[in-house]
Amino acid sequence: MILAGFLQRAIMQGIPLLYGSTGEIITEKSGNLNLGIPGIMYVGGIGGVIGAFLYEQHAGAELNPFLAVMIPLLCSMAGSLLMGLIYSFLTVSLRANQNVTGLALTTFGVGFGNFFGGSLVRLAGSDVPSISLGRTSNYFRTSLPIADRLGWFGQIFLSHSFLAYAAIVIALLTSLILAKTRVGLHLRAVGENPATADAAGISVGKYKYFATCIGSVIAGLGGLYYVMDYANGVWSNDGFGDRGWLAIALVIFAVWRPNLSILGSILFGGLYIVHNYIPGLDVSGQELFKMLPYLVTILFLVAISMRRKREAQPPAHLGLPYFREER
Repeated sequence: MILAGFLQRAIMQGIPLLYGSTGEIITEKSGNLNLGIPGIMYVGGIGGVIGAFLYEQHAGAELNPFLAVMIPLLCSMAGSLLMGLIYSFLTVSLRANQNVTGLALTTFGVGFGNFFGGSLVRLAGSDVPSISLGRTSNYFRTSLPIADRLGWFGQIFLSHSFLAYAAIVIALLTSLILAKTRVGLHLRAVGENPATADAAGISVGKYKYFATCIGSVIAGLGGLYYVMDYANGVWSNDGFGDRGWLAIALVIFAVWRPNLSILGSILFGGLYIVHNYIPGLDVSGQELFKMLPYLVTILFLVAISMRRKREAQPPAHLGLPYFREER
């Protein structure tokens, strides 16, 4: 069934965007505008590749399923956390410009990934400019055993890996925490008015560090999912495309609500691959269709700007450094 196959691929395409947008929403709720998400996702992907490569090289013919999953997962999270700490140190502690820092982090992350990706290709002695980690990928791509017996329903909703379902759970939990808990209230207060939050005894710096680092780790998992699941364990330099920027666009489309990012990620994923299902398109036509997620975001941004509803606007202090002396 063509529709079932399209929806399945749209979900797979959207999961990295969901991880990236959820991580960026958490970060932006603290008032930090992290344009380094594309680089962080890239580092998350190459971190998992490095861990998987080293484990496959030393484990021999038989891989331990637990270690085959946990080692790349922890390496991905460690790399993403380090990127988040770098951004936080520069923007929170040193009060560097957030836009410039984020763009520099993206450039650094892509360069970091390409350097180590090329190094692993040479170590593996591959004849092509890519490296395949199929044995590790098989453990990441394991789906529910009943998916094949439930027809189109199983194909669309039950044929995905644990990282896909984890992305949805993380988005829902994030939405709940932001809306219903004291931590979420404090985080939103820091993003809206850090001076007032500081006067109320909330540690602005700690919340900014915490939100940025947690958001970076979540975003990095999107890179890991792309490599180990969507790309079947194959790493190619510059193969990640513009998914990091799409994740940032999804934040605006979801009006800073992680639960809406779930539906938005599927929509963006579908728009990103719809050209594959339209016969007769040339290369230029395919590139035009790839612009659809950005066009939808622009139109949606215009619409919410005209309505001027506060709940559809970004945090009031987004992108601005906080100087306690000016309180």
